[in-house]
Amino acid sequence: MKSEAEQHFSRELLSWYRANKRTLPWRVNRDPYRIWVSEIMLQQTRVDTVIPYYERFMDRFPTIRALAEAPEAEVLKCWEGLGYYSRARNLQAGARMVMELYGGEVPDDKTSVAGLKGVGPYTSGAIMSIAFNRAEPAVDGNVMRVLSRYFCLEEDIAKPKTRIGIEKLAVSLIPEGAAGDFNQGLMELGALVCTPKSPSCLLCPVMEHCAGRIAGKEHELPIKTKAKPPRPEHRVAAIIAGSGVNAGKVLVRQRPETGLLAQMWELPHLLLTKEQSYLLAIDGAAANEQAVAGELLTKAVESESGLLIRPRKWFMDAEHVFSHIHWTMRFYLADLGAEDYSIAAESAAAYETGGIDGSGESPSEAVEQPYRWIGPEDMETLAFPNLFLRILREYWD
Repeated sequence: MKSEAEQHFSRELLSWYRANKRTLPWRVNRDPYRIWVSEIMLQQTRVDTVIPYYERFMDRFPTIRALAEAPEAEVLKCWEGLGYYSRARNLQAGARMVMELYGGEVPDDKTSVAGLKGVGPYTSGAIMSIAFNRAEPAVDGNVMRVLSRYFCLEEDIAKPKTRIGIEKLAVSLIPEGAAGDFNQGLMELGALVCTPKSPSCLLCPVMEHCAGRIAGKEHELPIKTKAKPPRPEHRVAAIIAGSGVNAGKVLVRQRPETGLLAQMWELPHLLLTKEQSYLLAIDGAAANEQAVAGELLTKAVESESGLLIRPRKWFMDAEHVFSHIHWTMRFYLADLGAEDYSIAAESAAAYETGGIDGSGESPSEAVEQPYRWIGPEDMETLAFPNLFLRILREYWD
């Protein structure tokens, strides 16, 4: 038997959502594929940011088959700028599983959906409840915050045990036959009203019985232990200008097939040791700093590509924060160190073949990251992490 507070919450939240829900592109119907894509995109990303990406993605990959059969490079390019690129790879892998195992239709079965690549408890709950109206919990950060405040729950939401408890509570609150709307209402309330730092309690449809507000703890809840700060990494990078047939182009390389930012393109760079990191504390234009950084870059690029480069001057500094790593990077403008260097003349073929020597392969067996020359027009087809997108746009502008 539900308590008065529980009944009030379920009734008022559902009524509020149906009267105030936002018009969003993934809400035009209950197609499980469209819902699946939206939920993956919305992980750790704001709705306003997601909308244009979602619309472009669905235009390019309107069906599970279209996504499953697309080259991965196209999927990554369509995802470019959203970050967390493993989400895109897992989504495509999941689409291929649906094609192979379920004939191209997302199954109306929680166990099967939960078994798809990249689909965790929250995503499976969202798909099952929104697409199929199954009474399954869809508990994300918004939901944990709302329920922690409403029921004045003071357990650490970073702990798995707390999440499990909140999932059980969420299921018990779902009104019969309204799982999809109720779960979306929970998410909507957390996103628009019961926000992390400044909850709009006076606008909340369930404020009357909110135990956290009554106790004056709405700004303290939920309780969550802080995650470890991202590990700092210092790097130096080169923007290497081409000459001759490659005039107006720069040299880029593709990252390995696995790991962080797998298979995406980037400017050549290297991770500095702790001892070398002192360079980034010096003025980027300082002669001694440029000499040391230039030598490091020259050796690194030559060992990987066979090209002898000549760093000329500091260009700019930039930072990028991943979930677990904080990159601080210093970029230098560079060109080829000698026009008669044995492999320099052969490098022109890299634009077409993807290999520095024109064979499609790197000149050294030790090279794992293929290099190629690109111009601004290639930015339309090659996928770059946000950091390198910003730098290249700044360079060509």
